[in-house]
Amino acid sequence: MIELLILFELSKKVLTMYGVSKEIRNTFSVLTTPSYGTIKPALTRLETSGFVKTQKTMSKGGRPSVYYSITPSGIDELKRLLTAPPGENPIQFLTSARIKLACADVLDNRQQLALFSQLKKKAESILIDTKNLVSSKDLSYFPSMVFDNLICEYRNFISLLEGFEHAGRS
Repeated sequence: MIELLILFELSKKVLTMYGVSKEIRNTFSVLTTPSYGTIKPALTRLETSGFVKTQKTMSKGGRPSVYYSITPSGIDELKRLLTAPPGENPIQFLTSARIKLACADVLDNRQQLALFSQLKKKAESILIDTKNLVSSKDLSYFPSMVFDNLICEYRNFISLLEGFEHAGRS
């Protein structure tokens, strides 16, 4: 997910590593806050893969600065990451899906609709699994409340996706 966030921010403008970190925090801090120790190796991987390029300059204070920019293949990789099937771990699904949705404006209309459909199918699957769990178990108060809340959360998320689908078809 860190590569997706970095490529998304670099698709908007050229940034230093500090700038990448700052932009990710400004945009996604309610969903994730990656450290420099996560960002630096990811930038190196993206550069090695040809998805970003660097330009080294000297700042006004005489310190070396490295600026990162996205390459055309980096744009393709960003779109691939956005449209890749969601992972199997339900605990990570909503955060990953919300990040993808927040970045969806880099996709064309067809790709957006495919993303919405893909996320909706996964959300519906998790919703069904949660309902089945609740109906098949004699749960005590706290687990029952947690799973009821999860059911509401997934219903709301599916409604959000349906709204996006409808807006995309207009």
